Amino acid sequence: MPTPGSTERQPDRRIGLAVVGAGYWGPNLVRNAQQTAALRLHWLCDLDEQRSRRVLGEYSTVASTTSFDEVLADERVQAVAIATPAAAHHRLARAALEAGKHVLVEKPITTTAEEAADLVALAEERGLVLMCDHTFCYTPVVRRIRELVHAGELGDIQFFDSVRINLGLVQPDVDVLWDLAPHDLSILDFVLPPGVEPVGVSAQAADPIGAGRACVAYLTLRLSNGALAHCHVNWLSPTKVRTTMIGGSRRTLVWDDLNPQARLAVHDRGVDLTPPDELTDAIRHRALISYRVGDMVAPALVEQEALRNVMGEFAAAIAEGRPALTDGRAGLRVLRLLHAASRSLELGGATVPVDPAATDTDLITRHHPAQPVQTAQPVQQKAAAR
Repeated sequence: MPTPGSTERQPDRRIGLAVVGAGYWGPNLVRNAQQTAALRLHWLCDLDEQRSRRVLGEYSTVASTTSFDEVLADERVQAVAIATPAAAHHRLARAALEAGKHVLVEKPITTTAEEAADLVALAEERGLVLMCDHTFCYTPVVRRIRELVHAGELGDIQFFDSVRINLGLVQPDVDVLWDLAPHDLSILDFVLPPGVEPVGVSAQAADPIGAGRACVAYLTLRLSNGALAHCHVNWLSPTKVRTTMIGGSRRTLVWDDLNPQARLAVHDRGVDLTPPDELTDAIRHRALISYRVGDMVAPALVEQEALRNVMGEFAAAIAEGRPALTDGRAGLRVLRLLHAASRSLELGGATVPVDPAATDTDLITRHHPAQPVQTAQPVQQKAAAR
């Protein structure tokens, strides 16, 4: 420790970061990175340097550049956050990983499962953090939902139902399924309890305005425990609805994201079924099904910006040498579901199997067969070695 009054500078232990992409989402990454104590933003990289400078402002100490190679060559940069069009994700993320940088990449992680598996394999081989920015998973309400589900407060999951509709912008390059469903699929992947996963996907979609791509879609997923998950996405609704309902054998929760007074409600209401082995002569004449009506509880939620939590989790995963909560494998799982949904549309709504026995590790190891898939434990050691 320096003596009082000493001018000796303390080493900067913050994680050096570069943001790539100054378009729609990049400025949000820049702002939250600068407000995350564990990060030090050095670069904003975009093909339009004037746009980068507008984002940074006149007096920023963060440098701007059009050269991604310049960013990767900077030894101060330990991590890269990518917010570019999805078609460039694989190329940029792979170059960053090969340069020894940790990577945070926007959703979808890539455009194909093969590309995503390649990035996951490379990150695990190098002992680097690969994180997918599934932003909704870092909202206080979704974090609380995950806690309730994983703690068994809802009991066995019986259904998942989400509605994400509004009069939205018809995207020029993707349909409504690829535009909106990744949010709900990433939430589903995040909150499902261990051992419960999608095993089949079917989708129905329509283009009633002749936009050349689906504007309304319904997605149904069959889960490994026999339950169903259903997602409704729509660009054409005159009203905006953001609701998710998760029903369990003990309780049911309702998340209304547009109701700040009661964003999350947990209902002790449901249907009880008397097991056959518990039937007695005294109750045999009564119905086996009974309805339970109990209290409703609205858990208190601390308001936090989700993207700030994303940046905090990215920094913590790097510092602690562990996978991020929404790591590359989570991004790959969501991508596989989206491809299965697209395939279902091609087959007229037929159910496309998602085999839980054929794990993502099988796909990943095909890219790097000579390298065993590692845990994230070596991250800190390798980062220190560099």
